[in-house]
Amino acid sequence: MLQFIYFVIQAIQPILVPVCFVSAWAIVALIVWSLYSAVRDSVATSQKLHQIPCTNCQFFTGDYRLKCTVQPTIANTEAAITCMDYQAKTNPLLY
Repeated sequence: MLQFIYFVIQAIQPILVPVCFVSAWAIVALIVWSLYSAVRDSVATSQKLHQIPCTNCQFFTGDYRLKCTVQPTIANTEAAITCMDYQAKTNPLLY
């Protein structure tokens, strides 16, 4: 039995090194691709969230209980990007 295992190991050994080399680099490539995808998605989400105009709106209160007096359900969400009730602050120093 041990002679058979020794024979199998000797037969597989020339193939084992290249297979391990390729699989190790494949794992590294998958990790790099995963990190790249995570960064790309987070940048896209960040750019989309920076389009929300609520903080510059006249009706934005800044209070966590009532963020917006006109549209409180969509305040500070992606739905507020196309808010029809948006009015820019006339004097941002007063708020």
